[in-house]
Amino acid sequence: MTTYPADLVGPAAVLRRQRDRESAARTYARSFPIVPVRAEGMVIEGADGRRYLDCLSGAGTLALGHNHPVVLEAIRRTVDGGAPLHVLDLATPEKDEFTETLFATLPAGFADHARIHFCGPAGTDAVEAALKLMQTATGRRGLLAFTGAYHGMTMGALAATANVAVKEPVAGIAADVTRLPYPYPYRCPFGVGGERSAELSAAYAERLLDDPAGGVVPPAAMIVEAVQGEGGAVPAPDGWMREMRRITAERGIPLIVDEVQTGVGRTGAFWAVEHSGIVPDAVVMSKAIGGSLPLAVIVYHEDYDGWLPGAHTGTFRGNTLAMAAGTATLRHVLREGLAERAASVGARMVARLDALRAELPAIGDVRGRGLMIGVELVDPAGAPDACGARPAAPRAAAAVRAACLDRGLIVELGGRYDSTLRLLPPLVVTDEQVEAVLDRLADALAEVTAPLAAGRGA
Repeated sequence: MTTYPADLVGPAAVLRRQRDRESAARTYARSFPIVPVRAEGMVIEGADGRRYLDCLSGAGTLALGHNHPVVLEAIRRTVDGGAPLHVLDLATPEKDEFTETLFATLPAGFADHARIHFCGPAGTDAVEAALKLMQTATGRRGLLAFTGAYHGMTMGALAATANVAVKEPVAGIAADVTRLPYPYPYRCPFGVGGERSAELSAAYAERLLDDPAGGVVPPAAMIVEAVQGEGGAVPAPDGWMREMRRITAERGIPLIVDEVQTGVGRTGAFWAVEHSGIVPDAVVMSKAIGGSLPLAVIVYHEDYDGWLPGAHTGTFRGNTLAMAAGTATLRHVLREGLAERAASVGARMVARLDALRAELPAIGDVRGRGLMIGVELVDPAGAPDACGARPAAPRAAAAVRAACLDRGLIVELGGRYDSTLRLLPPLVVTDEQVEAVLDRLADALAEVTAPLAAGRGA
């Protein structure tokens, strides 16, 4: 057996080679300089022997955490059974079983008239497919998207994404996107906050679309997240979602809901659209549907199924292992009532974190839905805006993330200026792990933000 010197295989050497060889676009590797070698459930073990509670869950991919037994069993069964692992878009028993299971999770009003298209392996591929589908169906080109949105990094998805920093350096992004204000009570785009923010957002969208001098040509679609994930765990009010459905339906505009991060129980319902009761024209799905393996689909109303054969293809549409793992995951979430558990556990976490605001004024806002939670940090010495929100504190947020890692807790940032701590624990998080997460986070927050309360900068 070949052996290698310790200086070539130790975690420091692995991290050094990663820095030397991988692109400057790497992200999580910068925030978490660890080398995972084992993982189970919510726990990751690094090559140095340290153990971490993973509150990132593959950016929401790992509904059942790492290496869940039902997922591993499905993968082993598929491999041992000799199933073809790559089949393009051919029918297989695994694909049929996945589709049947997925459709059984959908609201009846949607599933009864639905079609599915298997896309490339990532959520951004499914967004591209959804946009292309609606352009084909309507013969239009424009798109309605929202402030704070994140839909992916390929060109069409990036055009719909709101983050200016990642769009600015890229020439040639499709510019035919009308940006509408997403209701964000803490940092209200209208400067009023509260429920009025959603009311004004809906009124603005409706009047803009009906204004003959508003500059908006009838678009091919509207795309929206029911909870903005990368945007800082900002939930859309249910009434506002119903208004977006009404506004688009009355004007013949297809409504696409991006459930890449919110799906499979994450928000306390199996699909986030269920909270509002709307029936969209298309839903974009990825992440958790593959049971930790790459898989992305769009599910849409049959009336829009106007593609010609080969109109949207992709080599890796037929990921048999991901379909088997995805079927096992979907069934387990349903059988064990994990969406309902996400709702109750998430509410408990938000309540405790919200109580910390009285003790730690650097916590500006606590929000979320289910196990999709955001803690926005602010400079308590800064002047509040018209809604009472103080300036964002991105340096403090980065320091809290690092302090959490020191305590064996992985949390990531998002939202405006990357000043929101985002919590995405797996749906199988235990009560003991919930308490450990909250204790470690509270300790890190107290350590980092105490100087801010004393006025020593954000």
